[in-house]
Amino acid sequence: MKVENWEDLRLFLHVAEQGGLAGAAEKTGISAPTIGRRMLALERATGRALFVRARTGYELAPDGQTLLSRVRAMHEAAQDIVDWREMVHSMPIVRLLSDSTLSCFTAGSLRHLWTPKDAFRVCFKTSEAAIDLTHRDADIGLSAERPQLGNVAIRRSVAVAYAPYCALGFDYRHHCNWVSLGTDVANQPWMRWAFEQPGRYITNWVNSARMMFDLVKAGAGIGVMPCFIGDGDPAFVRGGKVIEELGHHLWIVLHDDEREQEAVRTVADRLSALLAANASLFSGSNGRDPL
Repeated sequence: MKVENWEDLRLFLHVAEQGGLAGAAEKTGISAPTIGRRMLALERATGRALFVRARTGYELAPDGQTLLSRVRAMHEAAQDIVDWREMVHSMPIVRLLSDSTLSCFTAGSLRHLWTPKDAFRVCFKTSEAAIDLTHRDADIGLSAERPQLGNVAIRRSVAVAYAPYCALGFDYRHHCNWVSLGTDVANQPWMRWAFEQPGRYITNWVNSARMMFDLVKAGAGIGVMPCFIGDGDPAFVRGGKVIEELGHHLWIVLHDDEREQEAVRTVADRLSALLAANASLFSGSNGRDPL
């Protein structure tokens, strides 16, 4: 018997439980003659007599009783899968918003923010725009600037430092070319820094931070990047000292109406602890400036 006959087995279950075709038809919306033909086909497929047909209805034959116990077990297993799927879909979602640079860090640190045992799901959202939770596009945001407006709760987090980096093996003392974000997309000071310095020889520029990191790693030149990116990847080495004027604190922003939800509070607390545990990485204090 083929797996495709599962629908006939489900009809068999209804006929057995309802005691006949009429009850099964009412239960399923399939006509009684159609169900009757399919039960006959099921008997032929199994090579067993499943029913004793009488004027009072369909009584189960001995082989029908045996099949009923097995079909009930199959039905319960299938229902467990349905219940599990519906439970997942009903779990609350916590939306965490950050720019693409910070998203690199949160994605790499997922196990500190969420585990399969948690009774909630996490949606990681990326945007290069300033964090604004007014329209509730997210529950938690990571911001390089302290929000001044909006119905939000704010936590000051770690200090963030920036420095020039180049690829391991790139001779930054003899090759002075730079890689930078384009001025049309550079909405943070560190992204504009190279363009704003007189005499910088910029040979490559891009419209995404992640692409800039990839180009620097490929040996295209020197690029300014957050220390938690540069110091966190052994493929990068510092090509200069920490740029003090670019430093700032990171802010954890929560929508005030959502912050008391247990799932939101849990993710926010874990995020705060994760950042605190990596404070030296963000501040650049565990990296070594070039000689």
